[in-house]
Amino acid sequence: MRLILLSLRLLCLACLWPVTLLYHHYPSRKKNKDIYLGEHAKHKYRGRIDYKVKKQDSTKSLLIKTEQLLRIEEHDFAMRPGFGGSAIPVGIDVQVESLDSISEVNMDFTMTLYLRHYWRDERLSFASGNNLSRTFDARLVKKIWVPDVFFVHSKRSFIHDTTMENIMLRVYPDGNILYSVRITVTALCGMDFSSFPLDTQNCSLELESYAYNENDLMLYWKNGNDSLRTDEIVLSQFFIEEFNPSSGLAFYSSTGWYNRLYINFILRRHIFFFMLQTYFPTMLMVVLSWVSFWIDRRAVPARVSLGITTVLTMSTIITGVSTSMPQVSYVKAVDVYLWFSFLFVFLSVIEYAAVNYFTTVEEMRKLKVGKVRLSEFDTTQAMAFDGCFYDMGIELADLSIDHQASSRSSTMADPPPALGVRLQHSRPLRFHFQLLMSNSYIIDSYSRVLFPLAYVIFNIIYWSIYT
Repeated sequence: MRLILLSLRLLCLACLWPVTLLYHHYPSRKKNKDIYLGEHAKHKYRGRIDYKVKKQDSTKSLLIKTEQLLRIEEHDFAMRPGFGGSAIPVGIDVQVESLDSISEVNMDFTMTLYLRHYWRDERLSFASGNNLSRTFDARLVKKIWVPDVFFVHSKRSFIHDTTMENIMLRVYPDGNILYSVRITVTALCGMDFSSFPLDTQNCSLELESYAYNENDLMLYWKNGNDSLRTDEIVLSQFFIEEFNPSSGLAFYSSTGWYNRLYINFILRRHIFFFMLQTYFPTMLMVVLSWVSFWIDRRAVPARVSLGITTVLTMSTIITGVSTSMPQVSYVKAVDVYLWFSFLFVFLSVIEYAAVNYFTTVEEMRKLKVGKVRLSEFDTTQAMAFDGCFYDMGIELADLSIDHQASSRSSTMADPPPALGVRLQHSRPLRFHFQLLMSNSYIIDSYSRVLFPLAYVIFNIIYWSIYT
């Protein structure tokens, strides 16, 4: 009997031995298959991953543990903390990283900053043995209540997301929260260009809650004037004179009063760039227009071409400055300087027109008084009509005629006293005018002194007013 039982046991062991080998062989294949799926699921199985691999996602399990620690599912975070009570205070702290660009044409500026919020939400308090805070990223921010601060008068803004969203949330065991975000914002700046380019611009970035008025949310600078910190900022065209925070209230007729915070900064423009690009070329064009006063008045082509060239160059400078500036309805400081300089250049052209006209009239008068017939002149002498030739013979004839006329007038009786008084008052003006016409070169002599003197006086007045 014992022999029969032993035989049955051996027979059972012989039957179960292949099954045991298979059991020890296939689990390793299954384990390798799970790892293979985890590594190559995107390529071979179109993103389908084994359930056991999903279960090993430590990040998701950590987030679930965090939600359980902060009891997020137990509260309605669509409502602000302490709803129905007093306004929740939210402190603001700003660190300006850079002031990227300032556009005069668009009247705006672009700023990159770290915006930090401080408030307390007792719903997020948790027990901690070491009293240490917990730091989270943007994934938890979407599940809790955060202040809805926005930038007033902003045109464009975005949160940096390289390599991850630049958002940090730090929760303390007592419910205090620090929420920090890195933002680049382009905002409007109302600029006054009446003193451009010798101007100083005062711009501000304004922060305000969008939905919660002063009865629900109170914005304030957490550390007073020390709440606004800046790195070393260097701009190409401006010098930053001051950065300071301030606060106030804004009223909307439909929703009430809101707390508003201001980041004020004063910009003073560097003048050296505009001195090189605008003022120095303008001064040189004005001085160049004075060269015609030293050129002979009979050199018509030289003086006319010089005058026209300076006028056209001034027009080009004025057009170039106007295209780079916004189309404002008031006069800027640079416009005053350019148009007065253009007036000096234009007057130098008019001055030669007067000199040429008086020279031509005087030559024609001498020809008429000397009773010289046009037919007696050859082609060379006829050029005197254009002011390009001076005939000494005509001057001598004119002087002899004037001498004879003066000798005749000396023998005549004196005029009546009344007539003498009237001529005595009218003679100086007529005498100076005739002297100017008979000696037109005097105009050039006066212009050599009056034009530079007037331009120097204008510069003294201009720079004393606008600087």
